[in-house]
Amino acid sequence: MSQTFYTADLAVALKYDGKNAPKVTAKGEGVSAEQILAIAEKHGIPLQTEPELARILAQVPLGDEIPKELYTAVAEVIAFAYYLSGKTPDHDL
Repeated sequence: MSQTFYTADLAVALKYDGKNAPKVTAKGEGVSAEQILAIAEKHGIPLQTEPELARILAQVPLGDEIPKELYTAVAEVIAFAYYLSGKTPDHDL
């Protein structure tokens, strides 16, 4: 499951494989953020407006797993994305 967090001028994309911690797969500001959002929307990736979380996630180096301190916050959002899409982690990764 992929997830994109954004503010008006910042976007951060995460990928979660269900086995390892989510990884930052894209991040950008301004035009780059708009492109990330457009790609996410095109592919049906859930978008989440969490400005503070987006700013914190933007500090994680591209390709790195999120730090343990963010597990709970990101897990809640991923769980909500699964709920909205009707998926369950055990069957739809």
